[in-house]
Amino acid sequence: MNDDVRNIVLGVVAAGISAALGWLARTFLWKRKLRRRQAFFGLPENSESLLVVNRDPAATEPAVHRFDVYALLELSALIKGCGAHLHVVTQDTAHQGFGERTEFCVGGPGSNRRMVAHMAAMLPGVRVNIDAEPGPDRGAFQIGGERYRMDPGITEYVLLARLTAGDRREARPVFLFCGQRAITNQAATRYLARNHERLSRKYGNNSFVLLLKVINSQAYGPDVVELVADVTRAAQTPLPAAATPAPRNSHRAS
Repeated sequence: MNDDVRNIVLGVVAAGISAALGWLARTFLWKRKLRRRQAFFGLPENSESLLVVNRDPAATEPAVHRFDVYALLELSALIKGCGAHLHVVTQDTAHQGFGERTEFCVGGPGSNRRMVAHMAAMLPGVRVNIDAEPGPDRGAFQIGGERYRMDPGITEYVLLARLTAGDRREARPVFLFCGQRAITNQAATRYLARNHERLSRKYGNNSFVLLLKVINSQAYGPDVVELVADVTRAAQTPLPAAATPAPRNSHRAS
């Protein structure tokens, strides 16, 4: 074998080794990224999850608002991306505890009984005005000593929460998407889909409650979302028994 042939053979071998190492490195990074995503969502391979569907309070017959349908589709893609399975149940048939399976619960307390139960059990510092009568406080959030009113189509709020039951390390999380309108529920699911890696790095597998603001949904739909604050501590701290209905500050759209 002359020098030219030997150099060609060595070059091919080196290229093959480099390609194999690159493939192994990419596979390792992809699997590590997948494991982190699965851990954050509590969705190991082939695990089961629960998708709790709310109802459209404006409909005379049981129905789901189209924006909530879009939210469910985005959550379904996240679940499938983890290699997990999902079961869809309506808000009035989800008669089971939490912590055994990851749960995604969509809709505010006015349209989702399951959300009412979760908020009472895990978010005692949050109140949502579900009065049917028109008024400035209709749909408003009270979180601790702050009130957040909506201006429909202009400024609206939604809570995005990842919560775990008790101190069990193996407990699966519950994700809550509690918005003032259906379009804000979709905005929260889209925010989670776009930012779950950053949230995983920041919070790991710990609980969090984020208050998001949806800007000008009548023009931009669910795409323009701002993080108002991490309200985990306030949301998980029970309100004083003698708290007055009017909190210290109000947040309105300007």
